[in-house]
Amino acid sequence: MLLVFIGILIGAVPLLWSMYRARRQTERIEEEKQQVTQERQQVVDFMHHMVEALGEGLSPAELHQRVVHAAILCSGALSACLFERTEAGRVRTAAVEGLFPPHRPLDVTDRAKLATRARFIEQVLRAETFPDNEGIVGAVIQTGRGQLVADAAVDPRVVRHDDLALKVRSVIAVPLQFRDRFFGVLAVANSADGEPFTETDFSLMQSLAEQAALALHNAEFLHYQIEKKQLDLDLSLASGIQQMLLPRAFPQIAGLEVDARYTPAQKVGGDFYDLIPLDAQRLGVAVADVSGKGIPASLLMAICRTNLRQIAPRHISPAAALVELNRTLGAEVLRGMFITLVYAVIDAVQNDVVFARAGHELPLLCRRDATGVARSEFVGSEGMPVGMVPDELFAGVIADRRESFRPGDVFMLYTDGITEAPNPEQKEFAAPRLLDAVNALHTRPAAEINDGLIEIVARFTAGEPQRDDLTVVTLRRS
Repeated sequence: MLLVFIGILIGAVPLLWSMYRARRQTERIEEEKQQVTQERQQVVDFMHHMVEALGEGLSPAELHQRVVHAAILCSGALSACLFERTEAGRVRTAAVEGLFPPHRPLDVTDRAKLATRARFIEQVLRAETFPDNEGIVGAVIQTGRGQLVADAAVDPRVVRHDDLALKVRSVIAVPLQFRDRFFGVLAVANSADGEPFTETDFSLMQSLAEQAALALHNAEFLHYQIEKKQLDLDLSLASGIQQMLLPRAFPQIAGLEVDARYTPAQKVGGDFYDLIPLDAQRLGVAVADVSGKGIPASLLMAICRTNLRQIAPRHISPAAALVELNRTLGAEVLRGMFITLVYAVIDAVQNDVVFARAGHELPLLCRRDATGVARSEFVGSEGMPVGMVPDELFAGVIADRRESFRPGDVFMLYTDGITEAPNPEQKEFAAPRLLDAVNALHTRPAAEINDGLIEIVARFTAGEPQRDDLTVVTLRRS
């Protein structure tokens, strides 16, 4: 019987072993499932922290700090640090939590401070910078791949600090990268349970880094959208103010028709025109183009317009008015900016126009010759842009020009948004087309001349985007 029993046991061993292996395999599967579930939950918790941070509208520095805090909570590390790369090719600390070991050894005086101030390490970390190819963090930056150092004692890249509180046992460093945008390196040091970091920990940190990079990307995008909305609001306000500065109605002077058009290429522009009644028979007319575009150009335009309105009534000579304007604006014009301008005085009784040109487009004058044929021509005078040269040089160059301006004549001031308007082949409208247009339209009222000119330019450009401000002021003797 004993022999039979022993035989049965021996025969059952393979079956028992098979059952044991199956049970162990089931246990391992359960353990792996628990690990995966735990890791998934940690990632979800980390994502929750990041979503909360975005919802709070944190600054970039505050969001960096939230990332390292969440990394410690979810990874079980004792300390964490977020490093970012500077434009100079160096690395600096963006956020730190816990006693994260400095990248480089502390000197004797630093160690003395450590004994008296626990927060000194954080100050050292935030102050130090190092090349972006140095140490474990540098390896992550150079390769774009994470680094797992399970045993820091055998890795020469890890700094050995004398203080036991700064001893590095294990490190994980992973890149914070979303698509082509590199945000930095997230590193954790020393597990709270004293065990080395494992491949599972490394996988978890890579997952956390992906979520952190996504959060940083979304934060950047969110801040960009907020700034864009604020800028759009600022531009709308600036555009409204600019429109308020333009004449709301055209002055009424017997025997003179006036019409003006202004279309900025952006919400705010650098062109402006003004109509300044000087007395019952004389009208001051100015058209100007400020270098550049956007808010700086619009601000300089507003300053120029305000000063010209104060200066113009004090001078009979347009050139003298522009000399004073150049002297007044000298301190207001930023380096590299200037204003081209034409200022003309129309006298409906004397039948003439006197103008001075500060580097602007040549005025256009259309008159009938002795045979009754209309002829358009550009008339000019010497001058340099306002704000470009010293007062003495500006005054020595600029000069008045007087032309007759009789019934039926047309006088037009404009900016290069007309003559340089491009068609789909990038050819410009150019001065000859402007002359031909005015020749064809000169018998119409001033408003219809401008209507016709704008239509001709629009047909020429054939829907090509407007690349510069467009301004035209037309005066016709009736």
